[in-house]
Amino acid sequence: MPASLSNSHRKTYDAVVAHPEAHNLHWSDVRSMLNAMADVVDLPDGKIKVTRNAEVLVLHAGPHKDAGNEDQIRQLRAFLKHSAANPTTPTPPGLHLLVVIDHRQARIFRTELHGAVPQRVVPHDLDGSGRYLHSVTNDANGQRKPEQRSYYDAIAKALHGANAVLVFGGGTGASSAMEQLIAELKQHHKDLAARVVGSVVVNDHHMTEDQLLAKARDFYAGLGNNWLADI
Repeated sequence: MPASLSNSHRKTYDAVVAHPEAHNLHWSDVRSMLNAMADVVDLPDGKIKVTRNAEVLVLHAGPHKDAGNEDQIRQLRAFLKHSAANPTTPTPPGLHLLVVIDHRQARIFRTELHGAVPQRVVPHDLDGSGRYLHSVTNDANGQRKPEQRSYYDAIAKALHGANAVLVFGGGTGASSAMEQLIAELKQHHKDLAARVVGSVVVNDHHMTEDQLLAKARDFYAGLGNNWLADI
């Protein structure tokens, strides 16, 4: 059982993996548990796609409160077992980090650790106002001033020793902290920039840390060992 689950999620997990099959499992409880430990996507046909450690399961949510028939519960139990550890999936060797960044903070995870607690880096608040960015008031295009370079230097320091770095962030262009970070690494930390294996736009405010980590592990699993040749 994943150590990071809450007590209510643990009860649901225990009910799913119980023998014989549990009855009267509420769909809302199962969905909440899956959201906490996997990447869950609603499909147009009313089903949901659940991805965890490169394992995929499609479930029929249905309009009812119960979590489905015994066959679906068995499928879910098998998915939880097989997705807990997938020894057949090639994984790049070394330290793999995930950076989830916006203009307020950067969270840095070790993706190989389940239930990982992120290291946090925040930009210095110059005027004590609690704001991390200051709008340009005398510029007609209304663009933001660049963050202090010290913010990105601090992130680079936290990434020291990484064999591979994956970056998640919201938005694109000049307003994207993710793109600013990558640009700073390319300009001032070239060795580290060479280890950035990808950048992905995500809505991290609507994703749990477990979901972010699951998405990152799927990305790394898809790379296999071939990425090493490019470094």
